[in-house]
Amino acid sequence: MRILISESDSALNNMIKTMLDEHNYKNDITLSLSDAKFYIKSRNYDLILIDYNFGKKEVFSFIEEIRKNFPITKIIVIGDDKSIETEIEVLKMGADDYIHKPIHFELLMARIESKIRFTNSKQIIIKDLIISPNDEKITYKTKTIELKGKPFEVFAHLAKHPNQIISKEQLLDAIWEEPEMVTPNVIEVAINQIRQKIDKPLGIITIETIRRRGYKFSFS
Repeated sequence: MRILISESDSALNNMIKTMLDEHNYKNDITLSLSDAKFYIKSRNYDLILIDYNFGKKEVFSFIEEIRKNFPITKIIVIGDDKSIETEIEVLKMGADDYIHKPIHFELLMARIESKIRFTNSKQIIIKDLIISPNDEKITYKTKTIELKGKPFEVFAHLAKHPNQIISKEQLLDAIWEEPEMVTPNVIEVAINQIRQKIDKPLGIITIETIRRRGYKFSFS
């Protein structure tokens, strides 16, 4: 699980990072939305924390961009404004939650874990293909496919981001605890297992190789 923190207050940024480190969440921090936009182009995030103090127009534009390109990524907005009107407006714009400052860190952590837990518990359903991340279970037209461990995680991660090109480095970063300790070849091995256990026996194509760029979940 990876989280992006985009908070204008560097001290608060670091405190949230420390909290996430203690709960074993991978995370990146930025002090501006422009830097946040750079990060989301190179990494896949399960959740993004955004500071409302960057400005209403800028924050709403950023939320719109995330929702368009990363529909399953959870968004929590943090702000000084305690008004119900602002909270309602933020939620209507597409954020999943709004938390006002000063931050109660236990509450923030509970909200984060709740959002991620909900995301991970959801089945991925694409026509006749059903993927259950919690159970490591794949079903196609009532037939259960046996795929476990890292190949399953690679398959599920790609399925969560359909029609997006995801590089080997992004897959390593998202799935392996210590990506720097393994070679990109493990992704090729996982993709090969997916094709041998899913695509070939079922006569379908789920993963497309995009030369020199990565892989794309293209089953539809």
